[in-house]
Amino acid sequence: MNAINILNLILIILILVILCLGATYFILVLKSKNKAKDQKDDKTGNNKRLGLSGRFREDLSQESIYKFMEFDEVKDNMIIRKNREQYVMVIQCQGVNYDLMSEEEKISVEEGFVQFLNTLRFPIQLYIQTRSLNLRDIVEEYKDRIKAMEQEIEQLDVKIREAEMKGNVAQAQKLKYQKRRKENVLSYGADISEYVGRLSLNKNVLQQKTYVIVSYFVSEFGSTSTYSKDEIDNMCFSELYTRAQSIIRSLSSSEVSSRILDSEEIAELLYVAYNRDDSEIMQLSKALDTQYDALYSTSKDVLLKRQEKIEEQMEVEAIEIATDSIIEADKVRKEKEAEIERKQKIEKKALNLVEQYKGQMDKELYEETKKQIKKKTSGTTENETEVVLEEPTPKKRATRKKATKETEVESEVAPTPAKRGRRKLNTEKIAE
Repeated sequence: MNAINILNLILIILILVILCLGATYFILVLKSKNKAKDQKDDKTGNNKRLGLSGRFREDLSQESIYKFMEFDEVKDNMIIRKNREQYVMVIQCQGVNYDLMSEEEKISVEEGFVQFLNTLRFPIQLYIQTRSLNLRDIVEEYKDRIKAMEQEIEQLDVKIREAEMKGNVAQAQKLKYQKRRKENVLSYGADISEYVGRLSLNKNVLQQKTYVIVSYFVSEFGSTSTYSKDEIDNMCFSELYTRAQSIIRSLSSSEVSSRILDSEEIAELLYVAYNRDDSEIMQLSKALDTQYDALYSTSKDVLLKRQEKIEEQMEVEAIEIATDSIIEADKVRKEKEAEIERKQKIEKKALNLVEQYKGQMDKELYEETKKQIKKKTSGTTENETEVVLEEPTPKKRATRKKATKETEVESEVAPTPAKRGRRKLNTEKIAE
């Protein structure tokens, strides 16, 4: 009896142990399933966050990314697709403000667009892309224009000083008016530049662009087995360019201006299309400016930089010397003009005095007096003065003696104030 009880007890213990082991196994299996499910959910969530779904749930390789992009390369303003079987050219269109047009203008635009649709002989696609407006280039352009305007104002200042030194009042006033106009434009441009700079900090400034996609398939050309790859590219480019130009001409009838995008602009278009979130942070234009595709960066030679700096200094010094020389030359010219004007005034007054006493002198003395006045006021040299003061001829001596006698006779009469002045003048002339 005791043995039976012992065996029953052992059996019960074995059953409990088996149940415990089964429960433990069940718990472990359940945990492993939950863990696998969680990992699967995490991977699916990551793929959704990365924009990957469907066939791209596995790890992406370089080959799969190229397949996803669906184009081979961008070359000669074209997108080459499907193993060089399709060539695509992109036309960017500038829209018209249709709502602000009059009824006649709206009808004209509509008729032009209908004409554009009727002239199509090949398929096209319309693509609209909305992106944040890049105001960096606009701000840089404003700054360049402001610098150019400041240089123009400095040049006007130099011209104004030159006109004032020359005494050209009308020219100086005209230049000052031009300077005021440019200063107003400069102030307005600085305000616009500052406003656009503040506006560039706002990322909500959006711009919508419309593109016309033109395609050409190699199969349209026929058999290309005898042509090389470059020849096929050239032929497809010619066909695409012809189609694009016909579209541009047709769109112009509806007042829509358009142009063909170059390779760099096409690359930017694709970059924004594939990277809508990161395109605002990592802009393609900035990457091109940093020369990310260059093997190494180069700079000017040190000697060349030094030479350029020396040439700049020489140019500055030359400008200063030229300005000082102009000022000195103008000063000398003004002094000469003032001296000439002074001599002319003296000559005029002297001739007027001689004219007053013309009746008291004979003709030869009168003419000789005028000559002497002109010689003295015209700035004669020492040699010319010696020739003038040489010994007079006997004929001139007789003439002067005669004039002296006439003066003595006149002096016997009580002279009037005018005669006193005439006697003094004749006496000084005889002394000469």
